[in-house]
Amino acid sequence: MVITKRGLILSATAVALTAVTLANTGCSSKSLASFRGSPKELVDEVWQIIDKSYVDGTFNQVDWKAVRNDYLNRTYSSDEEAYKAIREMLKKLDDPYTRFMNPEEFKNMQVETSGELTGVGIQLTQDEETKKLVVISPIEDSPAFTAGIQAKDIITKIDGKTTEGMDTNQAVSLIRGLVNTEVTLTILRETKEIDFKLKRAKIEIHPVRKSVQKSPIGEIGYIRLNQFSANAASEMKSAIKDLEQKKVAGYILDLRANPGGLLYGSIEIARMWLKEGTIVSTVDRVGEADRQTANKLELTDKPLVVLVDGGSASASEILSGALQDNKRAVLVGTKTFGKGLVQSVRGVGNGSGLAVTIAKYFTPNGTDINHAGIEPDFKVELTDAQKKDLRSDRDKIATASDPQYAKALEVLTNKVTGKTGDNKAESKPKAASPKPTAMQAKPSAAPSKSK
Repeated sequence: MVITKRGLILSATAVALTAVTLANTGCSSKSLASFRGSPKELVDEVWQIIDKSYVDGTFNQVDWKAVRNDYLNRTYSSDEEAYKAIREMLKKLDDPYTRFMNPEEFKNMQVETSGELTGVGIQLTQDEETKKLVVISPIEDSPAFTAGIQAKDIITKIDGKTTEGMDTNQAVSLIRGLVNTEVTLTILRETKEIDFKLKRAKIEIHPVRKSVQKSPIGEIGYIRLNQFSANAASEMKSAIKDLEQKKVAGYILDLRANPGGLLYGSIEIARMWLKEGTIVSTVDRVGEADRQTANKLELTDKPLVVLVDGGSASASEILSGALQDNKRAVLVGTKTFGKGLVQSVRGVGNGSGLAVTIAKYFTPNGTDINHAGIEPDFKVELTDAQKKDLRSDRDKIATASDPQYAKALEVLTNKVTGKTGDNKAESKPKAASPKPTAMQAKPSAAPSKSK
């Protein structure tokens, strides 16, 4: 399986970060051309794409050919009836990641791909087991972030309307709106419900921020990566080159609350830090793995510590897992989110879109991130009070008042000076790399959306 630069996204990422392309489905150009004629042909086009590329060859133990006969024997008098039938058909896969977008939804996704959002600034997913709408993380500088919404918060109501039985697309339609209008989200945090009245805004996403920080070992480079958007790799490259010119002694890469993004972006950025070694392996339904490796074009070999937490998901887990497994970096923080599926997004019909789960991915040592997440080498939990303090005064982030950053700086200092101490965890033995096998189990994660 070829991982292309466009068209592939990861499970815990927002659809807003998807690069869209018309991927090859295995259908002939003649048959594809015929799929523009009627609602029934759109239903068949979607069916054929799933038949050719869906990650689970058993289609969730469903007789997929019988499904086609059922839905093509129906009469559709409008596009809306076809859309409803397609969504009903896809539900049989029990995979919220594989989803149909009508022209309006698909257009919204394409607008968001530009890196500019209009909304409250949260990354939202649906828990597979409970079906609850769960916040992956708020986007920095967004209304949601400023108000104090956190990763793992559950949205129970939108403007007083219960979210029970609501999917992410329905939630998005309610949360989005004109700039400067308001929406009230009711959040369940542990056992307490909290109302957040948020004013919608235009949110410009700048994925990379850098600074030179003073430390006991001299100046170090601090890089904050918020999302793996289309321009993340180019901004990361510029940041590293600029910090290298400033002769920093080492780096702290902050991936906390980074919900993910483009698969290829994580690979490109990993290559900037790695001289050699595997970055990620993807496995489709017939067990064909595509292994992406470093290309000996790293931009720096200076010591590196990576900050992660429960909001670090998907592409963040690929990058941190690759750096950890290759012993290039030490990870500090808390366990990552744990989502590891790959989707292809393509246009169908007359302006609609289809996202299809086509593979799952593994770290170099064979960790199935979708089940396990990434465990840091040094676990540093933040209390609710500490989280609130850092949120209310963002100037404290990446300072001595930030416990996770303080630990990262301690570990980096030991690496630069050659001391052992806390670096013991860096040399702990890794498990043997299991060989990825064909994926025959249904996906176990839900998609996320950005508002």
